[in-house]
Amino acid sequence: MNYIAPSLESLPVESLLTAEFDVNPGAVYQRLRSTYGQVAPVDLAGVPVWLVLGYQEVLDVLRDEHTWKRDIRHWRARAEGRLPRDWAPLAAHEVRQTMFLDGAEHRAARQTFHAALSPFQDSRTPQGRELRAAVVRYADELVGALAAEAGPVGFADLNAQYTRPLMLMIVSRLFGFPEDVGEEVVVDLWHLLDAGPDAAEATGRALEAMTRVAAHCRARPGEDVTSGMLAADPSLTDEQLGREIFANALFLSDATGNMILATLLETLTSGSGGVLAAAPSTGLIGDLVNRVGLINPPTANLTFRFPAHDVRLGNFRLLAGDTVVPSLAAAHQDLMTFGGADAASRAHLAWGAGPHQCPGAAHALADTIVAVAVGRICEHFARAETTLPPNQLPWRAGPVSRGLRGLPVRYELKATGPARGGAGAPAALGGSPAADRGPKGPLAALRRMMFGSRR
Repeated sequence: MNYIAPSLESLPVESLLTAEFDVNPGAVYQRLRSTYGQVAPVDLAGVPVWLVLGYQEVLDVLRDEHTWKRDIRHWRARAEGRLPRDWAPLAAHEVRQTMFLDGAEHRAARQTFHAALSPFQDSRTPQGRELRAAVVRYADELVGALAAEAGPVGFADLNAQYTRPLMLMIVSRLFGFPEDVGEEVVVDLWHLLDAGPDAAEATGRALEAMTRVAAHCRARPGEDVTSGMLAADPSLTDEQLGREIFANALFLSDATGNMILATLLETLTSGSGGVLAAAPSTGLIGDLVNRVGLINPPTANLTFRFPAHDVRLGNFRLLAGDTVVPSLAAAHQDLMTFGGADAASRAHLAWGAGPHQCPGAAHALADTIVAVAVGRICEHFARAETTLPPNQLPWRAGPVSRGLRGLPVRYELKATGPARGGAGAPAALGGSPAADRGPKGPLAALRRMMFGSRR
């Protein structure tokens, strides 16, 4: 096929976010590629956008910041008032922070975040060692809480009862959440990523909460990323800093949580009869994470880009300011078609590429969190198997993220005894669970959400 369409708005488009897409996005990507080539016009929740499907085309878009802009002031449909006011994807894109900046402004803001985060991803620093120990402790406490509630043999959802609370515990520590940032911000961050009808309201509430976090850390600086950003750039206002930690906490939590779940699924389904090896080596988990990043990237479709000028991409001519969605999941499908999963596993784009790729410190920290989270499950579980066939597990497939809604398993914990890794046994297997120490704020909210007694 070789043609050039006059405009995105003039083309017939099929809806992207359908029941079929939830269950099997790969089939949707393949059909679009067969119909249109490596770039396809689609309907995204009522708005036409260009979906970039080809690996090389996605890579070109991500690497060329002169042609492909992130700043929403380049967004023609928004400037012309053609977006529905209640369009769910709009809310997060209108939060002006590093992710939606270009050029020198973007590089300066990115450096501030990188400087603040770097000490926490380096295992040689006190911050890095203490954070890793905290992640081990949180994971053990969650397994202990599970044992206390359901017993050493039973059923669990490794999303609701392990991964999501683990990530919010980590994020609350990493960004210095005060005690009064509680259950509401936990729920709002999740609602944002699902891009539901209440996304705009959730965005407003979460931003207000993060501004309170910024003010708290300014008044009481601590060993956290928010305080580190203030030290790196004292000119940041509470509102600016709140927007930055809002976006970074949101995407660190979601992308890393999705990667944990996908890696756990890969571990469970590739094991021998539900038997888990004790604490896989860092190298083995690294290989698993690479494979998972290729097959199930935690951020399936990236946030919007806008061409600075008319440009040819695939079989189409895109106009300046068109709405463009680079699809990492579709690009990986394209890559595997030609090179196979093994050859392609190190070329995946799960953490992005180009000037806006995930900062090195954030990528390294996410890898560490995934390795610890998966390793602690293997350490404490003697057996675990999914209660549903892998092709029947529920996925959430919003406009950006793709992750498991739940990972229900039948498990058997190992006998009580000292745990390797320096953290001791999980709480209910010989220690004292976090709840016994009376956690407040997000940690108390998370325990209520795991085991009931919700507001």
